[in-house]
This record gives sequence, C-alpha cells and structure tokens, in this order.
Amino acid sequence: METILLELLVLTFVIHLIDTLSYSVRLNSVKSGQFALPFSLFNLFVLVSRTANTFQAPLIGGIIGASISRGIDPIDDLRKVIFAATIGTLFGILLIPTFLKVFEIAVKRLETTGSVPFLVVEALQVNNIKRMVKSATRPSKTMLLRLRYREIPKRLLIINALVTGIYTIGVLAANYSALLVTEQHRLAAAGSSGLINGLATILLTLFIDPKSAIITDQALRGNRPYGDVKALVVLLITTKLLGTLLGQVLFLPAAKLIASFYGS
Repeated sequence: METILLELLVLTFVIHLIDTLSYSVRLNSVKSGQFALPFSLFNLFVLVSRTANTFQAPLIGGIIGASISRGIDPIDDLRKVIFAATIGTLFGILLIPTFLKVFEIAVKRLETTGSVPFLVVEALQVNNIKRMVKSATRPSKTMLLRLRYREIPKRLLIINALVTGIYTIGVLAANYSALLVTEQHRLAAAGSSGLINGLATILLTLFIDPKSAIITDQALRGNRPYGDVKALVVLLITTKLLGTLLGQVLFLPAAKLIASFYGS
C-alpha cells in the first residue's frame, strides 16, 4: 500500500505541475505572435499529464480496496495526495520563468525541424539538459508588482479556484465515499468521479476558457497590453494554488454528499 501511495503522490505532483505550466503558454503565444504552433507543441506536455491521469484512478482504487480489506480509514493518505497537488502547483509556479525560456527555444526548433519526436530526442541529450538547468530563472517580484491586476475579472478568479478545488478532489472524494456506503453501492459511488470531473470541466469550458481566450486574443491584436496577459496568468495560477488548498476543505463534505445519494 505504501508503494501505491508513493506512485500516486508522484503522479498527482506531475499532473498539477504540467497543468500549472500550461497557463504560461498564453504568454509565449502573445509574445511570439503565434498561436497554433506553441499549442501544438504543448499538446505533448498535456499528453504526458493526461496519461498520468489515467493511472490515478486505479491507484486510488487500490488504496481504497486495501483499506476496506484491512478495516482502516485512508483519509490521511488521501489528504497527502491533495497536498501533492498543492506542491506540484507551487513547483509549476516557480518553474514558469524557466519553462518559458525553454519553451520559446523549443517552438523555434519545432518550426525548423517540423518533428515533435525529433525535438523530444534532441531535448533529452545531456548537453541540452545541462543548458536547460543553466537557463533556470527565478520569478521576478518587481515584475509581479507592476501588473494591472484590476483589469482581470474577479468572478473569473473565484470560479477558477472553485473548479480547481473540485478537479483536485473529484476522484479522491468519489472513491472515499465508497467507504461510507453499503457494499452493494460501492462501485456506483466510486464511479461518480467521472460526473464530478465532468462538472468541473463544464464550468471550466463555460466560464474560464472563453474569458481567458478573449483577453489573450485582444493582446494578440494589440488591443490590450502584454502585461494584462501576464496579470491573467499570475492570478490564474495563484487561484489554482488556492484551489488545491480549498480541496482539503471540500474533500470530506464532497465524499459525504456523494455517499448520501446512495443511502449511506
């Protein structure tokens, strides 16, 4: 069970690290004046994240199954998983300046080579890995203080924190709710994770993506300063971090709510 937990912690860390870095792709798009090519390259990173996500549910199910057979409560282990999401997000925030440097070079190389597999092989060469490490850049506090945060809708940020909280604990809460219901309803309760994450995806699609895209497109056309997109990204990743912390609060009530639908 300890091995499964460790694997789950690493996967959760990677998923939220990559999700956090994805916010910064908007900055590269506006700065370079390109949209399709940066997002085409970033699909590679998203593929890694989504692949990791497919392994998350079985690992959580393994922990729940082992806990049921041993008669123990795994809530502390599941809270560690939520905390791994917070740490992954925090590391992603710290890595954004470095990621943007490397990503800009990668986009230019992709434009030249036209091959993502070739780019991956090239990036994994020892000399290139050393260059990436040397290009590490710390976030600039001065830059953050100069941004026009008032231009970013506050409702967008509140919804982003809420959606992140739901997304962070969706699979965890659904699986944990299996401990709170009778045996005949356990599979149904655990299967509710798709419904919860689906709700989070709908909220993301309806309220966050469109407004973020409008701000980014306006900056691409020159109708907004580049700083507005920076402010957008900074506030979105900040509320994403807060959302993972909110997940700690939502976790148990969400599990009990799910269980109530199955007559716990």
